[in-house]
Amino acid sequence: MPYFKPFKVIIVGFDGVLGSVLAGALDLFSFTGVSWQRFLDEAVEPRFDVQIASLGGADIRCSNRLIMRAHCDIQEVTECDLLLIPTIGDSIDKVLSQNSALISHLQRLANTKADIASNCSGAFFLAKAGLLDGKVATTHWGYASKFKTDFPLVDLQENQFVTQSKNQFGNIFCAAGGSAFYDLGLLLIERYCGREISTQVAKTQIIDSKRGNQSSYTNVTLHKPHADQLVKQVQEFIEENFKQPMQVSNLAAMVNITPRTLNRRFQSCVTMRPIEYIQAVRIEQAKRLLELGDVTIKSLTEQVGYDDISSFTRLFKRATELTPKEYQDKFSRLAI
Repeated sequence: MPYFKPFKVIIVGFDGVLGSVLAGALDLFSFTGVSWQRFLDEAVEPRFDVQIASLGGADIRCSNRLIMRAHCDIQEVTECDLLLIPTIGDSIDKVLSQNSALISHLQRLANTKADIASNCSGAFFLAKAGLLDGKVATTHWGYASKFKTDFPLVDLQENQFVTQSKNQFGNIFCAAGGSAFYDLGLLLIERYCGREISTQVAKTQIIDSKRGNQSSYTNVTLHKPHADQLVKQVQEFIEENFKQPMQVSNLAAMVNITPRTLNRRFQSCVTMRPIEYIQAVRIEQAKRLLELGDVTIKSLTEQVGYDDISSFTRLFKRATELTPKEYQDKFSRLAI
């Protein structure tokens, strides 16, 4: 028997959940204190008691059509050490609407001493429950624009892999998209079990942790969903002519408005000024060229519309937190 009481983890299950994260969270915490010990032929000491809870204890239909069985009814959960909300794998608005009855239970459990954590779009559940108002949070970069529109009171830091804030009782953690869940999981395991156990889990699961932020993964083309056709026209012109010298005054004249008006409309629709959009498009193209393979920094700089290598390198690192060489080493298709 273990010499300690395992921490209680409740994973919230709901129709439309991303099955890989639901099952992955169950595995990650369930095998803490187990896998490493089996490898070394030591006594197994599970550090977490993990259960999936759904409304009414009903079966969960994941977004990949896998059906998973819940361990318990969330209405009967009165306390836990950690409440985890996995990724929404289906339409966010549809899932929130169909699972609106979960909101009151998230609010109820937030008023205990439980830590609360969300992965990726799971942060929309926490925001819907009002648990992130005035707090720092993150989500997948692809949902950042929608999140800011839907929940303007949340301090969204979309470039961060993991954020932490406090409520009056415990801590609220948010992880960004996809595999950022593992960064969150290791952080939480370290919080409850210490650095040594967290390192054991990272080694047994072969997890490369502490990757910093999402900057190097973002795609500028996702800034397009808006209804302002004039701004879209300018965006498309920039994307087709980014190699050429560009002035905001010329772009404004092209669509018969003043530079000030163009700046204002860009800020409203794209959350950046035209000059920032030009830089973002050029950085995006530079990332693609680096991903394709071998390219010199001089050639790269010229191909994306810059003539000053040092200025381009500074802009690239500011945008991705990596130098062009570091980005190439990390993402090039030719990298081994």
